Amino acid sequence: MSASPVSIAILVFPETTAAVVYGLYDLFRQTGRDWRAITEGRPGKELMRPLIVGRQNDAVCVSNDILITPHTTFDDCPAVDIVLVPEVNVIPGEPLGDRFQPEIAWLKHRHDDGAVLAAACSGAMLFAEAGMLDGWDATTHWAWCDVLAERFPAVKVHPQRALVATGEGQRIVMAGGGTSWMDVALYLIARTVSVEEAMQVARINLIDWHHVGQQPFARLARTRQVEDKLIARCQTWIAEHYDEANPVSAMVRLSGIAERTFKRRFQQATGMSPLEYVHALRLEEAKQMLEASELSVEAIANEVGYEDAGFFSRLFRRKVNLTPAQYRKRFSALRQSLASV
Repeated sequence: MSASPVSIAILVFPETTAAVVYGLYDLFRQTGRDWRAITEGRPGKELMRPLIVGRQNDAVCVSNDILITPHTTFDDCPAVDIVLVPEVNVIPGEPLGDRFQPEIAWLKHRHDDGAVLAAACSGAMLFAEAGMLDGWDATTHWAWCDVLAERFPAVKVHPQRALVATGEGQRIVMAGGGTSWMDVALYLIARTVSVEEAMQVARINLIDWHHVGQQPFARLARTRQVEDKLIARCQTWIAEHYDEANPVSAMVRLSGIAERTFKRRFQQATGMSPLEYVHALRLEEAKQMLEASELSVEAIANEVGYEDAGFFSRLFRRKVNLTPAQYRKRFSALRQSLASV
């Protein structure tokens, strides 16, 4: 993990859209910050520092008629680790001419200085126009792949690939069409910060699993530390001991108050009964293990504190709305792909 925030310049120009520019900006700003705000009740350290950069300081009217004001200009932008080009929102095949020459010159300069260049969607066309893809693998929006191959025959175009890292040191990254800007954002987070931080951003935003709904993430907003110091102390303890036998009885003893009073205060403080809270912690740990390990469901059940794997599976399905096997299939694939970058 980088010791200091990873700096990213996101280009803005009239032929892009606010959704991609601000969407990328928001995902990078969330990294390190929002997961801890949700799960612990306090924002974490921001691990990425995005800047929106344009030719001039003046607001840019992008293609969906929204004004975007850059933070800085090409001339004044400080050194950055990554430069990211959003989509070039023009009719596929339309000649780009000289309209992007300032952007192309700046991209070359930043790449020569050691920055990683990344593009979402048809933004890869600027790399091709700059001659930076000759002899290398590439991808872009499916509607531009044939154009890219025809105009730049030295480029090895892979229309079927959603993400390509290429060039010397793999310092040029391209994603395909549509919402693949999310994929390139996750890739860059995993590559420059950590796979776990990328997974946390994916979970918060339901990236790639919109059809699942929000139920798998319902626990996130319900386990933060609370104002009741006695209950907060019990929360801290149970976070490390949720896998022990009879954890609710142990928390009651730790609290030093009557069991009935403890359960009432815990419910008031967290919105959950002590037992529900224990189940939530255990299931969250089980999710991590399903994503990151090849342990059997039975072994994971035992690891998180359940002797009866059948009970664990039924509880998981009821609370998460997916079986453990379904959850593993969907989320381990994302973790594995991010871990391979």
